[in-house]
Amino acid sequence: MPTGADSVVRALEDEDIPFAFGIPGTHTIELYDALARSSRVKPILVTDEQSASFMADGVWRASGRLGCAALVPGAGLTHALSGIAEAFLDTVPMLVLGCGVRRDIGMAFQLHDIDQAALVRPVTKSVLRPERGADLYRTVRDACRIARAGVPGPVFVEVPAELYLLAHEGDAAPPLSLGAAPPQPALERVDRAAAMLTRARRPLLYLGFGARGAKVVALAERLESPVATTLHGKGVFPESHPLSLWPGFGDAAPPFARSIAHECDATLAIGCRFGEVATGSYGAVPRRPLIHVDIGQSALERNMETDLAIVSDAGAFVDALLSRLTHRPIDTRMRAAIRDGHAAVERGWREQASAAGVTPHALLDGVQRRFGPAAIYTTDSGNGTFLAMECLRLERAGQFLAPLDYSCMGYSVPAAIGAKLACPETPCVALAGDGAFLMTGLELLTAASHDVGVAVIVLRDHELAQIAQVQAIALGRKSASRVPDYELEQLCAGLGVQYLRLDRDLEIPDVIDQAAGITERGGPVVVEAAIDYAHTTYFTRGVVKTNFGRLPWSDRLRFVLRALGRRLTAGGGSRPQPVR
Repeated sequence: MPTGADSVVRALEDEDIPFAFGIPGTHTIELYDALARSSRVKPILVTDEQSASFMADGVWRASGRLGCAALVPGAGLTHALSGIAEAFLDTVPMLVLGCGVRRDIGMAFQLHDIDQAALVRPVTKSVLRPERGADLYRTVRDACRIARAGVPGPVFVEVPAELYLLAHEGDAAPPLSLGAAPPQPALERVDRAAAMLTRARRPLLYLGFGARGAKVVALAERLESPVATTLHGKGVFPESHPLSLWPGFGDAAPPFARSIAHECDATLAIGCRFGEVATGSYGAVPRRPLIHVDIGQSALERNMETDLAIVSDAGAFVDALLSRLTHRPIDTRMRAAIRDGHAAVERGWREQASAAGVTPHALLDGVQRRFGPAAIYTTDSGNGTFLAMECLRLERAGQFLAPLDYSCMGYSVPAAIGAKLACPETPCVALAGDGAFLMTGLELLTAASHDVGVAVIVLRDHELAQIAQVQAIALGRKSASRVPDYELEQLCAGLGVQYLRLDRDLEIPDVIDQAAGITERGGPVVVEAAIDYAHTTYFTRGVVKTNFGRLPWSDRLRFVLRALGRRLTAGGGSRPQPVR
């Protein structure tokens, strides 16, 4: 007869879950013993369960295969909550395989005993608790179905510890609804959308991550529409395409992108929610009429007034819409404006070349040249995300993995490890802030122990760069945002990870080539880049402008006078300076 642990592992295998990330404990030793016998699900020991959920997140974003965090009760779950919440707000499906205390002994005050369901319910799609060993297989498979269906997200399964231990007669059959079809659009609404778009002189196409897999290139070319994406949707539309505008279109975008978007007289938004980060603090207001398509009802008619809301799978909607549209002629003037706008942005970046450190654009350009067009990039909450969003040019969804709506520091290193484990033939590069690296950088030990060839570029400026820049601009001084110094080279030596130092732009080709060579031989590498953040991103400037514009006039004046007074007193400017 199978034990509960056997049934759970069989369910993981049948769901094609490749890895179970976590730390074994007294309650889960039977589960980990069963995992050790599996040839299809590999247990990965992490240094902190926060990283377990980040790695599971990275597996799905990079490969489309479901990731699993296998957690002990209590502390295992609370440590992993940051990554679970990130997955929940960023609509990432995840199996959170939790464990409950024993219910068969009738004793109170057990080790790790808290109300886990109450704790995790606000940041998961569903909480499931099997009552019998025979229910385990079906419950785990149900959880995976729920995690993937509709608006994706994490699902928590709490397995009472005794069910892992005890044998049972047999497993209940999985439900017949495992392959439920995604929602299809109402054809009457597709007809209305086609009519509205046909009447428009130039519609803007705005795509989120929910539009991945849809025929968005064919749609953009048929409408001859400029295409903006959300940050999460970066790469959903190939950024080498002549209609690719920018990841965003409001105050957080460059002037050329704002101008072209403003010239549009309709907006078709697919697979997005108009969230705070995507819109640069709600500074991107779409031109009306607005047609908003999303697989979840909750996103529609929420943050933006909508003229036509359609609940549908993105692919099904686009397929139906394409058959109702005719090709528009190529707009050579608009395409030239997009091309020239991107060229002007890149000229501006080149003119900002650092004399004292590493220029962000030069670094990311060099990384893309060496690691190639298929590389996957992970970032951390902060400046690295917005630099990568602006500077990288990506061709497909799943190449840009960033913590966005929950905006959790410490994401990039474990997410890159998860992505590389799931896509071993694809280069994976983590862009880690030097503050965020302190949270989860020890997972390089995990990478080294499993020969995971990730490149971790630590953007070293000795500050929490994003908040330090906002403080400098808005407040005229920085507070509690300086990162204490630490010896990264010695830390890497202790972890058994190769280390490279990058101090100047001229060193970029050689250092990045060395880093790529190390990863190609199957080992992790850390590059300490003396990044120069003297120039803020379009995103940061736009967010500050948007939020400042919302203040009452009296408070605007107070902010300006306070910042000016502090700068005059300090005798310095507002721009953050590189630290050497």
